[in-house]
Amino acid sequence: MRSSAHLLFSNQSQTVVWAPFFSRSNDCGTMLIKTRLGDAQKFVRLTEPNLKEFLIAAFAKFGVPAVTEGVKVVDSSGTELDEDVFEDVVKDPSAGVLTIKYETEFVSMVGSPEPSEPPSRGSSDSQDTLILSESPPAKQQRLDTEAKHLVETILNNKPGGERIMKEYNRSKCLTDETRRKMVNILAADITEKNGTSPPREVKEMYARGIVSLFPYLRDPFSRTGYEHYYDGASGTGYLAWRIKTIQRSTARDRRSSYGASPEETSGERGLGGPAARRESQFVPETVLSEDECKEAIALMKHLADEDIIKKKMKLTFDFRRNMILDPEQSSNVLSVFPRFKDIKGLVEQDFVLMFGEDVSGKFLEKWTTTFKRKIIQQCRKLPSTSELEDLLQAADTPEDVTEVDDDIGWDSDLSSILLLLHLIPPSALGRKRPGKVSASQAEKHLVVFKKTGTNIEEHLDAITTSTQPYLLAVGRRKKVAHQFFIILDKNAIACRSTSSLGAFDELFKAHYVFATTYNPMLCNMFTFIQTTVYNIDVGTVKETPRVAEIRARLLH
Repeated sequence: MRSSAHLLFSNQSQTVVWAPFFSRSNDCGTMLIKTRLGDAQKFVRLTEPNLKEFLIAAFAKFGVPAVTEGVKVVDSSGTELDEDVFEDVVKDPSAGVLTIKYETEFVSMVGSPEPSEPPSRGSSDSQDTLILSESPPAKQQRLDTEAKHLVETILNNKPGGERIMKEYNRSKCLTDETRRKMVNILAADITEKNGTSPPREVKEMYARGIVSLFPYLRDPFSRTGYEHYYDGASGTGYLAWRIKTIQRSTARDRRSSYGASPEETSGERGLGGPAARRESQFVPETVLSEDECKEAIALMKHLADEDIIKKKMKLTFDFRRNMILDPEQSSNVLSVFPRFKDIKGLVEQDFVLMFGEDVSGKFLEKWTTTFKRKIIQQCRKLPSTSELEDLLQAADTPEDVTEVDDDIGWDSDLSSILLLLHLIPPSALGRKRPGKVSASQAEKHLVVFKKTGTNIEEHLDAITTSTQPYLLAVGRRKKVAHQFFIILDKNAIACRSTSSLGAFDELFKAHYVFATTYNPMLCNMFTFIQTTVYNIDVGTVKETPRVAEIRARLLH
């Protein structure tokens, strides 16, 4: 079959003819209906033998949006099947061929067979066939309505579905537990009706139905808004993952010796991100030759004037970017440009040259006004742990209230950032070590605290492996840390900011300035910051469904 937005009508009867042959399955009280659409023939599983469910199931099986109004079903004698007699008729082995008739010129997404050769002159089909099309807005609205009705019907008829609807109507969102229940219900319905390998169109219909029924779950940054439930391009999303789990479970039941899990793919990255080659916003007034760049680099190592050093760093920006993006030279960048380590603000300057002032200022502008309060609210709905409660207390302490446990936690701003790590936890790293990592464990790869007086060189000497950038906070207590360093490959880069929020802003930017990938344990959180706060590589970088789900919650 060819997938096309056309419906073939007969000028005489305006009918679409299906050739169903019925058989029964005694398993779980279901009925298997052998259905033919065009040249394709498939079994349609029906759990409730009623007219509406048959139409929905049949259209879904063939990847065609369901139409339940403006149509009628007749048997081979031309007698119409009403809802009250449908069950009796289809249980009759002599039901014969059913024909679905459209009562008006209704246009539907029905795939038409690909003709193997042009129709002959004498063919009546060439005279009696009219192809109607549908405008994109009308088509979009119809698909949304049909998908919404499908999901709503399933939830209303499945145990636990009504509770899901009530929770959304009350709070305009779903908790993680409720979202998992909804996905399980819908994935089970998909596999019951379509087997464990359902067509892409069916999964897309259910995903579309979720965000049509629950609009506050729609991701405002994605193309369709429902990619976090099912993304047909990559085959990912909550529905896809649940169906894969069902597939594995079914396979284990059939073959007990089969237990291999899919190969680890966490190392795959989408386009974009810190290590991507990109066009910078900076256009230098003077372009230095290679010899002039080397002369400026040598001069900077001995200069004391910070303003001159910053000007020279601007002039050598393109030279430095090419070096950083060259795998053979990138590890030497801090040896060639050592002033990153002692001249504060050079990381910020290079980031501005790459993206411009507007992008550079987004995090500090948006965090406290747009995200912080909502993240705290969302984290209060997570399962309680001692670490989470400590962060919530620290993040939500009013400024005019005397703080307790002052020696234990971080300040309010950094605590809210660490709460985001609990809200968007690390993805499982497969069977390779360290495997499943908690948010509290991942925190140690984001920020480390040392008391005032600590010898920074001793801290660097104690590092035994190359690591992605992290923050080293120095102070009398965590809450009043006043000095921050970005630690990168046993080098300490002094932060210009003395606040934890400003230091985190510089840490994020260091990934781009030095083209270093995110730590795998922090990748989900940093990707959220990248796309949702800084709006970098929106639509091109690979995101987990959890990132898109939390964005939908926080931006609605």
